[in-house]
Amino acid sequence: MIAAIPRKIYQNAHAYHINSISVNSDGETYLSADDLRINLWNLNISDQSFNIVDIKPVNMEELTEVITAAEFHPTQCNMFMYSSSKGTIKVNDMRMNALCDQHAKLFEEEDDPQNKSFFSEIISSISDLKFSRDGRYVLSRDYLTLKIWDLNMEKQPVQTIAIHDHLRSKLCDLYENDCIFDKFECTFSGNGSHVLTGSYNNYFHIFDCTSKNDVILQADKSAFKAKRIGSTKNKQAGANRKTTRREDFMNVDSLDFSKKILHASWHPRENTIALAATNNLFLFQQS
Repeated sequence: MIAAIPRKIYQNAHAYHINSISVNSDGETYLSADDLRINLWNLNISDQSFNIVDIKPVNMEELTEVITAAEFHPTQCNMFMYSSSKGTIKVNDMRMNALCDQHAKLFEEEDDPQNKSFFSEIISSISDLKFSRDGRYVLSRDYLTLKIWDLNMEKQPVQTIAIHDHLRSKLCDLYENDCIFDKFECTFSGNGSHVLTGSYNNYFHIFDCTSKNDVILQADKSAFKAKRIGSTKNKQAGANRKTTRREDFMNVDSLDFSKKILHASWHPRENTIALAATNNLFLFQQS
């Protein structure tokens, strides 16, 4: 059994749940973000941090949005970005002000008035965002879609990938069982050619940004057990299968919403991904 022992504890800087930690490319500092504030830390100083973003209103009744994720630029140590529950992404430059209350760039896609509903603000909330390794693109995840943004183009994403579009008719049910508030992570592959995110029933998507090919896979222990060489059970399962994995994924009534892949990570140099599904950790590698 492996036990993790903390070497340093950085504390007393957040009043709310911490949703993001990101180490800076300078190797000396990192940021931590909660619902209302982002703090800058020196890795060698555990009892002091600097507040660089504060969106807390004087009167909490006037609160209209919260910070959902934050990350440093991979190569420019003065740049960082954060997302909000209103579906916006703000890029800040720490050289402009000590308190970054004025953003350098704002990425936001206008809502289609025809799709406006009671759930619009909830499903537009960004649950995660990531820079590509070269820092040129930003990947963001909301409840229904993945979006890829070009840092030089703020008005609209260069690509929108539908993940949960088939769940639009179930939004009312998903609101009642709180699944609509699930926060799915997203990530780029090491070379930036693919993006990854999770879904329900332990399904996950790997999208090829060049060919636009969307591959749906499932992290399922029974599938691994059935892969024994020469397994009769595996052959029968394959012969009896009448639907494709995509058809199973699109069949809303057959999805188990208690099984979900919220956390996913892609190895920075290898084609290996790690997924957390309920109490299991899955590793997938390209053969």
